[in-house]
Formats: sequence, structure tokens, C-alpha cells
Amino acid sequence: MSSALDPPAIGSPNIVIRDQAKPSDYIDRAFDGSPADWYRSLDRSATVYVGNLSFYTTEEQIHELFAKCGDIKRIIMGLDKVRLTPCGFCFVEYYSHADALDCLRYISNTKLDDRFIRVDLDPGFKDQRQFGRGQHGGQVRDQYRLDYDPGRGGWAPSPAQPEQRAERSYADQYAGENLPQQQQQQYYNRGGGGRNGGGGGYDKRRRSFDEGGDQYGSAKRGRRTHG
Repeated sequence: MSSALDPPAIGSPNIVIRDQAKPSDYIDRAFDGSPADWYRSLDRSATVYVGNLSFYTTEEQIHELFAKCGDIKRIIMGLDKVRLTPCGFCFVEYYSHADALDCLRYISNTKLDDRFIRVDLDPGFKDQRQFGRGQHGGQVRDQYRLDYDPGRGGWAPSPAQPEQRAERSYADQYAGENLPQQQQQQYYNRGGGGRNGGGGGYDKRRRSFDEGGDQYGSAKRGRRTHG
């Protein structure tokens, strides 16, 4: 005879599955309001932030995947602020808050272009947030990574890196030189927008590296200051 303290068996009508539709503790320092205002905005937001994208992933691919959770109002691609080229993130706006929550449940930490992407609830896109905040124009996280990531431009264009090497790294990513032979062919077949992978997943707390560098901190439910 089972005890009242025994966990329910799989298939039991009393089993509770953890809901994944929970936003991270990240707060954008540039947000015009208090932390409480940030979380109130999330309670009604229909916008999600998407991180860890390949530089080669297209808006069409993103639309195809995210439309599975609901009708999409618009997609805003993240851009290198110097070169105006994709730099690995985007915002997806839905028409309803419920559809945005479904993205957290069903799409976050799944693969797109062989990369584990991460979806986080966002209070809403504002102009200028589409640009990377890193020193070289892209995302801050790419300045500090130590690995070679073909899906994000090869070696990191870090502040300590010679400018010539940084420019070559960016030039290579759009010439398809960093891609394996088979993916190079895909790249050229698609007119330079080749599909490529090369990265693992990361948890929601790492969103601070995506957008802000020293504009963020690590305090839970507080404003970020480190990057």
C-alpha cells in the first residue's frame, strides 16, 4: 500500500509538471522605471527576447519556428551597431501575452540552426535596443568568450584583440570562410545567409552578457552592473 507521502506515478492525474513559463531575474539597466515596474510590464508583455542565435540565422527561419506558438506581430533582428549586420539576438512580438509565455514553455532551450536558443520574456522593444552594446559593435558576450564559435564570427573580437584581427574575424563570418565545407555550400546557395551551428545552451541568468556588458549586475531581482 502506498503512503500519502509517496510521489505520484507518471500518468497519475495528480502529478504536477513544472511550468517553464517563468521569466529570468534579468533587468535591463536602461529600463525607464523601477524593478517593480519591470516585473509589472512582464506580467502583460507580448514580447520575447531570443538569445544565442547564429549570426547566419534568418528572420524567415525565426518566423517559421516562433509562429508555432501564435500569430507574430513583428520580429526585430539584433544588429551590430557598427556594421549593421546580425549579431546573434532578436525580439519577437506577439499579439497576446499567452503566446509569449508559450514560447518560454516550448521553444526556449530548443535548437535552431544547431544552436540551443534561449527565450526570455521582455517588457517590450524600444528603438535602439536592436543594437549590440559591445565595444566592437556586437554583443558583449562575444567579447569575453574564449572559444572559437563559427556561428558567431569565429574568434571573439575582444578589446585586447588587434583591430586587424577583429575586422578579419567579422569579414570571415560573412564570406563563409569559417564554415565547414558542407555548410559553406549552404551558405553560398542561400546568397550568403548560410545556416550554421556551433554553440551550446546557457541558462537565463546569462542574458546580462547578451545585451549589456558593464551595464548589468548579478544581484537577484536587482539591476545588473557587470555584463
